Amino acid sequence: MTLNDIDLTGHEQIEVFGAREHNLKNIDVNIPRNRLVVITGISGSGKSSLAFDTLYAEGQRRYMESFSSYARSFIGDMERPDVDKINGLSPVISIEQKTTSKNPRSTVGTTTEIYDFLRLLYARAGEAYSYVTGKPMIKQTQDQIIDQILSKHEGKKLNILAPMVKGRKGHYRELFVQISKMGYTRVRVDGELLEITPKMQVDRYKIHDIEIVVDRIIPKKEDRYRISQSVGTALKLGEGSLLLLDEGNNVQYFSQNLMDPESGISYEEPSPNSFSFNTPYGACPVCKGMGHIEEITEESIIPDPSLSIMRGGIAPLGEYRDLWIFKQIEALLKAHKSSLSLPIEKIPRNVLEIILYGSEEPIPVASKKYPGTDWNTKFEGIITFLKNQQESESDKIQDWIKDFLIIKECPECHGQRLKKESLHFLIDKKNIAELADMDISSLSEWFTDLESRLSDKQQAIAAEILKEIRKRIGFLNGIGLDYLTLNRPLKTLSGGEAQRIRLATQIGTQLVGVLYIMDEPSIGLHQRDNVKLIQALKDLRDLGNTVLIVEHDKDMMLEADYIIDIGPGAGRHGGRVVSQGPPQKFIAKGGITADYLSNRAKIEIPKERRSGNGNILSIKGATGNNLKNVTLNIPLGTITCVTGVSGSGKSSLIHDTLFPILNRHFFRAKREPLPYKEVLGLEHIDKVIEVDQSPIGRTPRSNPATYTGMFSDIRSLFAELPESKIRGYKPGRFSFNVKGGRCETCEGAGMKKIEMEFLPDVHVPCETCKGKRFNRETLEIRFKGKSISDVLDMTVSEAIEFFENQPKISRKVQILNDVGLGYITLGQHATTLSGGEAQRVKLSEELSKKDTGKTLYILDEPTTGLHFQDIRKLLDVVQKLADKGNTILIIEHNLDVIKVADHIIDLGPEGGKGGGRIVAEGTPEKVAKVKGSFTGYFLKKELDA
Repeated sequence: MTLNDIDLTGHEQIEVFGAREHNLKNIDVNIPRNRLVVITGISGSGKSSLAFDTLYAEGQRRYMESFSSYARSFIGDMERPDVDKINGLSPVISIEQKTTSKNPRSTVGTTTEIYDFLRLLYARAGEAYSYVTGKPMIKQTQDQIIDQILSKHEGKKLNILAPMVKGRKGHYRELFVQISKMGYTRVRVDGELLEITPKMQVDRYKIHDIEIVVDRIIPKKEDRYRISQSVGTALKLGEGSLLLLDEGNNVQYFSQNLMDPESGISYEEPSPNSFSFNTPYGACPVCKGMGHIEEITEESIIPDPSLSIMRGGIAPLGEYRDLWIFKQIEALLKAHKSSLSLPIEKIPRNVLEIILYGSEEPIPVASKKYPGTDWNTKFEGIITFLKNQQESESDKIQDWIKDFLIIKECPECHGQRLKKESLHFLIDKKNIAELADMDISSLSEWFTDLESRLSDKQQAIAAEILKEIRKRIGFLNGIGLDYLTLNRPLKTLSGGEAQRIRLATQIGTQLVGVLYIMDEPSIGLHQRDNVKLIQALKDLRDLGNTVLIVEHDKDMMLEADYIIDIGPGAGRHGGRVVSQGPPQKFIAKGGITADYLSNRAKIEIPKERRSGNGNILSIKGATGNNLKNVTLNIPLGTITCVTGVSGSGKSSLIHDTLFPILNRHFFRAKREPLPYKEVLGLEHIDKVIEVDQSPIGRTPRSNPATYTGMFSDIRSLFAELPESKIRGYKPGRFSFNVKGGRCETCEGAGMKKIEMEFLPDVHVPCETCKGKRFNRETLEIRFKGKSISDVLDMTVSEAIEFFENQPKISRKVQILNDVGLGYITLGQHATTLSGGEAQRVKLSEELSKKDTGKTLYILDEPTTGLHFQDIRKLLDVVQKLADKGNTILIIEHNLDVIKVADHIIDLGPEGGKGGGRIVAEGTPEKVAKVKGSFTGYFLKKELDA
């Protein structure tokens, strides 16, 4: 009997009765427990509404209701999903893509807890070395110090000194008074022995070392008691450290802490916090543990030195205006026989430095108010001014200054994030930052047989820690993330990568009897690594858990124990269970999804591949991240797919090298591309458009209608109606973001937030406008019987018919429908759109613009969240774009997209350090024949199918 046959709840199924959340049509559904279950269906059919908004929401609510009312008051929302009853529900853990942390301090190492165990390992088993001499640090007991004094210095005159001040500025008048009151008469200041005198002090602006002379002795064995008293006193005053000064003025350092006996530097006793870049105890003091600093440089504020100051050569100032700062600069230049109209590159260096960094010398500026007189004023300097403004609390000023900041590697820690003391604790000649820089596969090798390279004491300390680290590294290797490094910021990972990291963490917890709900974990994963992911999910199931996945991946569905298909359409046309059952029975029943799974329906391969317009965009010598001197050639006028296993260098090459180069060339963007030698063929394109999966807005006020610009046209249409003209309504009257036509009770939000004392905040429809967002007078204006609020509530497919005689609006609505978004409403809150939906809204916005036929579109995994049927629609749109002569560059793993491309650039062969090369390029047929290409291997199967 296995865990799969046992159910701790006594239920064989999770039974859902009357689910009506969002577009679900009062459905009943049974989900087998302790199985791998896939919920699928076309985009917008209601999959997430069932999985996340019903099952997960109810599971969370039940869990939170087990808390006391006092505890619940701190937790937040516990919305009750719209469902009659759910039986057999276990504790629920959701692993979504949207939960990726945007905090730059969250890394792969901190999220998986591997870095936390490494910190513990280094704190307890690390060996300290001096950052001055590179020699091992030592610590001694009081008895060891006394023994050394007696054995090495017997019969010699010695001063026992207690260090009080080391390398600090100040006059220390109070300190000398305090030392005198303690009964000591002599001190050593900056290497010189002095008697303490009344009102004694030192130069407050110089750096000083001050020690108390605790005792002057000639060590003899019979004086051991006196020596021990003096040593004890010196260690107490010097906080664990003392110095011995002999007749030849030679100094020897002793310490109960870690100390370098040569240079005298000492380290505090290490703790796990000493190796954390998120605490002041371990973080580099210059970059505060970020690894980089933001600097205002001459290059960032003078982007083009050939311009004059008059023509806007200094970016923060812009072109010449009648402002005080220009008068100051003009007077300054005049005094040095220069002028505002001279190109900046020709202004003498010493004068430019005064303009940038300021001067104490007063500048005479002619007074406008009192002709013939001058104002004598000091000039602060542009860069000095900007640096001072960085402390401003104004968001507006902060945003303005951001334009002139350049991110540079921290000069102190060189990107390693930790203070220098922490970086000099070593295990097997490696510091903790070097381990964090290794990819998971290299780290795994380093930890293999590490015990043989440790001392017996280190082995005893590290045994349990190493078990935990190896276990977690094994999980990451097992789900195809062996190319990531521990210090990789979480915010730079794709949704799929972040989701798989959380999955690895969950497998590590070894929980049993849990319902795991996941949102397309296969996103961003190459077909080769999909096998690893499916196995990891099966392992989670075999522990005795129910694994419920919202997924479109063909392999995942065929490997699942049970499939539930929601549909048949999207939005209002979906929300029903179309079909369900184990894969073989599911396929036999038929239906859109089943037809694609069985190849009864498929996306056809084009009869001809485009060869392009003969021009090529080329980047030579790309070496950023793991790229190995790559030369990228993109045939223009084609659909080109960039493929390769996860971590092979696709994002480094396209997002971080190609896009910043083009963006800087066409739009003067500030972002620096990764290193490359040269770029050729820029003259053959006239603009670049990147369509990624970032949200179209961060507030509920953003929606598809506002983002695509369609809402402006709709408002203008309403303002042109006869009734609006009679009342004097302008387009602004129909905006819910400005006063006038909106409901002022809810300020155009349509909802009001009610704060509950011991319960979560509740959002209720506004009692004045009933959720319509506008006031009664505005809603009285109707077009074809519909108010502006009714229009926002329309789905895209309904709006096509409604606006058929309004070409400006209907074109934008039609494009939204063409990219497969017919089911969303025009006014749907941006925060409720998935990454794939947001990307398609952006794509439709770009498509609605008039193209020149020389545009380069960069799409990042546009198939995210798309059913086979929706991929077909998307590809139709992409093909139309390419037919007009545009170039479409797609980063993609989905074979349905790859097989219809005109040209493929396959990176690899592996991820991380094993990638960064172009393995194959050419038509899909050509790539399929390349033996070293993983993409080619799977593509061959697809082309032959």
